[in-house]
Amino acid sequence: MTISGRAFDAVLSDLDGVIRFYDMAELEQSERAAGLAVGSTAEIAFAPETDLPLMRGEITKDQWTEAIARGLADRVPHERGRELATTLAEAKFRADDVVVGMLRQARAAGLPVLLVTNATPWLADDLALLGLTGPTGLVDDVISSADLGIVKPDRRIYEVAAERAGVVPARCLFVDDRQENVDAAAALGMTGLLYREHADLRAVLEPALRT
Repeated sequence: MTISGRAFDAVLSDLDGVIRFYDMAELEQSERAAGLAVGSTAEIAFAPETDLPLMRGEITKDQWTEAIARGLADRVPHERGRELATTLAEAKFRADDVVVGMLRQARAAGLPVLLVTNATPWLADDLALLGLTGPTGLVDDVISSADLGIVKPDRRIYEVAAERAGVVPARCLFVDDRQENVDAAAALGMTGLLYREHADLRAVLEPALRT
């Protein structure tokens, strides 16, 4: 389906760094208490060798936290590493109400809104806590790397997203906070938006909402 006058007919949005943001204050306090530099736990947790198996749905949360603890073993005792890893895995998060509001407007205007995210196997639980799914939720569908076993920027995850949105890739807006993911979407003909602040998303959505 193509809606006349619009540059795109579906919105594909990343989750973390666009819609969801984490509160790392507790973890940072725990790292300082353990004599670690702030960010040390995340550096291990999100290194490709630790993170990618989780994002592909190949390991559980417990296996992930154990891998983080092993990665910290040369700096803190194993049990302390497990505590830090668990604090990271259980970190509180929130949805950005401004972004959610803009995406709700897009959906109300007839644009399908889909999440396309490199995600953990427990994504569904997180989305329910955020209120983004269900009858009163934000999105029409969720494309999760953990479900597909494919992570962005692999072109296949974008192709699946466009297919589920019911439009060709060239009629999709793709929003992400990572340049390589936006570049991959653009290579398929999507309108790519590198997200940094509310104004970025507003500038690309408002013309579509006026049409």
